[in-house]
Formats: sequence, structure tokens, C-alpha cells
Amino acid sequence: MTTQPMTINDITANAGILPLIFKDNKIYIIDQSILPYEEHYYEVNSLEQLISSIKTLKIRGAPAIGLAAAVGMYLAITEYTSQSIDNGFIEYLNKAKIKLNESRPTAVNLSFISEKMNNFILAQIKMGYDFRKILDLGLDKIKQIYNTNILINKKISYVGESIIKSGYKIMTHCNAGPLATGGWGTALGVIRAAHFNNKNIEVFVNETRPLNQGARLTTYELFKDKIKATLSLDSASGYLIKQQKINLIIIGADRIAINGDTANKIGSYNLAILAKYHNIPFYVASPFSTIDISITNGHQIPIEYRHTDEIIYCHKSKIAFDRVTIINPSFDVTPNELITGIITEYGIIYPPYNSQILQKYQLSLEDKIYAY
Repeated sequence: MTTQPMTINDITANAGILPLIFKDNKIYIIDQSILPYEEHYYEVNSLEQLISSIKTLKIRGAPAIGLAAAVGMYLAITEYTSQSIDNGFIEYLNKAKIKLNESRPTAVNLSFISEKMNNFILAQIKMGYDFRKILDLGLDKIKQIYNTNILINKKISYVGESIIKSGYKIMTHCNAGPLATGGWGTALGVIRAAHFNNKNIEVFVNETRPLNQGARLTTYELFKDKIKATLSLDSASGYLIKQQKINLIIIGADRIAINGDTANKIGSYNLAILAKYHNIPFYVASPFSTIDISITNGHQIPIEYRHTDEIIYCHKSKIAFDRVTIINPSFDVTPNELITGIITEYGIIYPPYNSQILQKYQLSLEDKIYAY
């Protein structure tokens, strides 16, 4: 396997479309709800605006939402009017963390990073720093988390690239590219790494109803990278797997239990069943922080149910009969026995997942390079 050197100096090389950028110490987010029709970055300058951006999917994807959590905690500091470092400030930060975590309950990266950011701020308070210093250090911390995130995604991508052979036809679902992950990508990052290593691949992209993240975002990212891509209906997956002789399916993840059960965009479970029937590998690619070691299985993963308007309307046009019961689960859970392997920055985890995940968890605790 040919790999590219990964250093802080070339962090954004081939990083793709970034969901979040810094300019003149201001924070800008690209509005993913209007992509690919318009690439519009807007400044975020309040916690409420940031939470609204998460809820309305202007910023989305588990790792990217994790970055947004860091931004949210920083913005909470900027809005603390008394600027007094006291118990009131600590209580205020905790309330901000809770509000952030409630904005998207399934993606564990959100609570993971909000907790890390909160602990960082508390550590600065113990150091005796004043409000202005904590504010400056908070912005520096966001940038460090941002760079570390891209570096982790690169590692995932080049670890996973080893499973792809030249000529492979690969199917993916939803969007796990740079936009969803903060740069480079996870599932799509693996595909991009194979492309950059001159492997002749073709990608089959599911539209991913009801918000069409595959149709709007994944196809757009693949087009920008000049990767051969074919878009199709979610419901055509079984037919295409059989007719096109798909070699591999790879998806991202929003939360993974310690036994390997994986929550991802609704429809992922369907693909895993199809992969099992057709005897093709089904991989999950995600940063290790997406693994929630506090839960033993997928039944404990909270599944977000989104507004029914997402099904009833498409670009403000009514497309469904709405006088019946409508249900809109945003995620499903793929049981571990349907998953071939989980690609992380610490290597590919294969069954038995419990013991392998615990081993990698020990590595993550000792790894100072990627520590937040």
C-alpha cells in the first residue's frame, strides 16, 4: 500500500470541501442544506445560532457535529456577560454543554467533544487564567481539535484503503465525506485514498432519502475529486448489487456500541442485510471516538426521529399524502454480525468486537498525538 505522509504541515492537503473554516479568528460554516446548488459560508457568533445550524442540518455528519460542539462551547464563553471566573461560570458552561448534546442525540461525537472542551476550559480555570486568556485558549483549542480531526480522518482513510483493489465497484450510503467529517472523510475518505493511490474504482451512491445527502453531497464531493460515480435510488440497491457485481459496501457511523452494533443513516441496516445475502464485505469507517464504550449493544443507542415534513415535502413541494401516520426515523442500527470490520485510526477492528475494541481503547488512552 502506498501512503501519503501525514504531518501537521500538510493537514489540509486534499482535505476536500471543509464544513468549517477559520478566518481572522472568526468561525464560518458552509450551509450544507443548500449544497450543491450554492457554496455559502456564513459566520456563526452565538451558541443559539450554532445549535440551530445543527438542528437544521446546515452542519451535519457525526465528526463534523463534534467540531461544532467545540465551537459551541467556545461561543458560550463569548456570551458570558459577567466575565467572572466563579461557580456561576462553571454552572453556565455545564448548561451550554447539555443544550448542545440535546441538539442531535444519536451522534456520540457531539457529547464526546463537548465534554472534552468543557474539561479543557475547567483545566484553564484551575490554572488561574482570567476570562480573556481562557477565551484565547479556547479558540486555539478549537483549531487544535480541527487539525487533529483531519489527521485522524487521513489515518482512517489510508488504513481502509488497503481493503480496496483496483477495479472495485463500491457502494456507499448517505454522506461520510469531508463535509460530514470535518475534512478528508471516513467512509468516503477510504474511497478517496484509493483514488489518490491510482486505483481504478467506481462508486455507486444511494440517494439517501428523505434529505438526499447521497444525491446532493456525496456525488458532489466525488465529482470534485474526479472519481467515477453512479447515483441511484435507495430501493435499487439490491438489484444493482446483483447486476453490477458490487465488490464492497462501506458506510460511516454516528455511534458504535462496544459489541460493534452500529447506528448510521436510515437504510444502512438494509444494505448490511443485502451484503450478507450476496456474500460481499460490509465495512464501517469511523474515528474511534464514535465508539461509545459506555453502552454494551445497539439497543441502547438513542435513535432520533425527525420532523415528518422531511418526508411530506421536497424543496417546499408537497410530494406525499399526509393524512396518514408518518414516521421518520433518521437512523437505524446494524447488528455486529452483519459487519465485516470497523475501520478506525488504530487499524481495522474485526470480530470478536468486544475484546478488540477494548484493546484499541487502551491504545487511544496512551496515544498523545491524537489526544484532544
